[in-house]
Amino acid sequence: MSEQIRCTNVTLGYEGNIVAEDIDFTICEGDYLCILGENGSGKSTLIRALLGLLHVMSGEIKRDPEIAKSGLGYLPQQTVVQRDFPASVREIVRSGCLAGCGLRPFYSKEQKALAERNIERLGIKDLAGRCYRELSGGQQQRVLLARALCATEKILLLDEPVTGLDPKAQQDLYELIASLNRSGVTIIMVSHDVSAVNYASHILHIGSGRQLFFGTKEKYLRSRLGRSYIISEDPGSIPETDEEDEAPEESGLSAKQKAAIAAGAGLLTLGVQQTIHRYVKRGERNV
Repeated sequence: MSEQIRCTNVTLGYEGNIVAEDIDFTICEGDYLCILGENGSGKSTLIRALLGLLHVMSGEIKRDPEIAKSGLGYLPQQTVVQRDFPASVREIVRSGCLAGCGLRPFYSKEQKALAERNIERLGIKDLAGRCYRELSGGQQQRVLLARALCATEKILLLDEPVTGLDPKAQQDLYELIASLNRSGVTIIMVSHDVSAVNYASHILHIGSGRQLFFGTKEKYLRSRLGRSYIISEDPGSIPETDEEDEAPEESGLSAKQKAAIAAGAGLLTLGVQQTIHRYVKRGERNV
């Protein structure tokens, strides 16, 4: 598979203040990358850099020429105001084509046809004439995904796409995103939900302003960092394995990075111990 985005030793920040550094990963065609990390770790800053809205302080973000031309389809976190937007579903989906309109004040026949294809592709054809603000949260996310696909069908960048959805709507949206990935769309998803890991092919974990892990999902789930993170977020979700726990891949890591990994794993382990303690106390009360 061809490379679409390569980040090499990237340092990000604002007004000379470093937010995240030593970011180094590659996204290839057809990948499904899940970006994990606590609040304030630099995920939002990385999103801005990937979208071209923020210049790197050092290092390089290199995009395939075709990706640089078409850009990324972006699904941001919704605000209350956005959820109440008074427009039809069809109007919102078509708005994904605005970047391709140039100085033309109307959509072309081809752009309208693209919007209709994506409306059908996302299973919202029966909602096309409805007002966006009348839809459920899950339906609104489908509309926004269709809109993002009108911007580009190469790469989708999704920022916490299941936030605020009920469990069934979350599951349905994850399955829909996975089906888009299987059809050839590259997915980059920022998430705090450990369920997202199940669908990913690769994991990027950022913590303490540094990259702690990048690699396949399988290697992440076998790593000490990955297992600690998954257990701390959802104690019942860690898969069984016959292999010994492994530390995250350390090839090329600096001493500072290794120290950050160790510190992050230690903090997560402390959280797990507290969780187990609460379960034990709860069990004693239920006896």
